[in-house]
Amino acid sequence: MAEAALIEPAGPRPQKRLSRRNIFLYGTLIVIAVYYALPLYVMIVTSLKGMPEIRLGNIFSPPVEITFEPWVRAWSSACTGLNCDGLSRGFWNSVWITVPSVTLSILIASVNGYALANWRFKGANVFFTILIFGAFIPYQVMIYPLVIILREIGLYGSLWGLVLVHTIFGMPILTLLFRNYFTSIPEELFKAARIDGAGFWGIYLKIMLPMSLPIFVVAMILQVTGIWNDFLFGVIYTKPDSYPMTVQLNNIVNTTTAVKEYNVNMAATILTGLVPLTVYFISGKLFVRGIAAGAVKG
Repeated sequence: MAEAALIEPAGPRPQKRLSRRNIFLYGTLIVIAVYYALPLYVMIVTSLKGMPEIRLGNIFSPPVEITFEPWVRAWSSACTGLNCDGLSRGFWNSVWITVPSVTLSILIASVNGYALANWRFKGANVFFTILIFGAFIPYQVMIYPLVIILREIGLYGSLWGLVLVHTIFGMPILTLLFRNYFTSIPEELFKAARIDGAGFWGIYLKIMLPMSLPIFVVAMILQVTGIWNDFLFGVIYTKPDSYPMTVQLNNIVNTTTAVKEYNVNMAATILTGLVPLTVYFISGKLFVRGIAAGAVKG
C-alpha cells in the first residue's frame, strides 16, 4: 500500500485555466476576432439604417429604426452605370460563370491529380512541373494574349469565354491539391484494384472518388471563393450585359447621383459576399479535414 501511494499518476498535469499562457492565447484570439468582425458589424448596421440616421455620424450605433429598403434597392433598383436594375442581373451572371467553371476545373484537375499520383506515364514529371510553373505565373501577364485567343475563337465578351479562362487558371493549383491528396491514399488499395482487373476509370470512379470528399470540398471552396470574388477577369473578358456581380458592385459603389447612399453600398457589398460565406460555413469542417488529410502535403 505504501509503495502504491508513492506512484505518481500517469498523464499530463492539469493546467490552470487562468494561466499566463491561456490569457495571452485567448486575448490574442479575441483581439483578432474583433479586428475582423468589427467592419462586418459596421456594414450590417449601416445597411439597416436610413440616410438621415447615417448623417448623424455614429457608425457603431445600432439602427434606431430598422429598414430593409437599402437591401431592396441594392438588389433591384440601384444604378450600375447606364442600367438601374441593381445586383440581380449580375448575380445570375455570376451563377452562370461560377457553376460551370467550378465543375469543369475540379473534374479535370481531379483526373489530372489521380493520373499523376497513381499512373506513372511517360513525361509525367515534366507535365507536373509545367502545371506547377503555370500556377505561379502572374495573371496580368496572360491578360492580353487571352483577349486575342478568345477573340479569335469567338468567345470574347461572352460568359463562356470567362468560364474557359477561370477553368484554365484554376487547373494548376487544383491539380497539385488532388495529386498530393491521392498520394496520401494507401497504394495497396490501388494495387489491389489493379489485380482485380479494374482499369483507369474504374479505380477513379469506384475507389478514389468515394474516398475524396474532403479534398473535393477544399477545391470547391477555393474555386467558388476565387471565381465569385473575381473582378479583374470579369471586367476584361465580359461586356456590360454579362458583367458578374463584383463588377456590378463596383459600379454601384462608384456611381453617384446627387447623394452617396452608404446604406445601399453596404447592403450591396454584403449581398455580393453571401455566396462564398454560405459555402464556407456549410462545408467548413470538411475543408479542414481535406487540408489535414493531405491537401498540402508534398
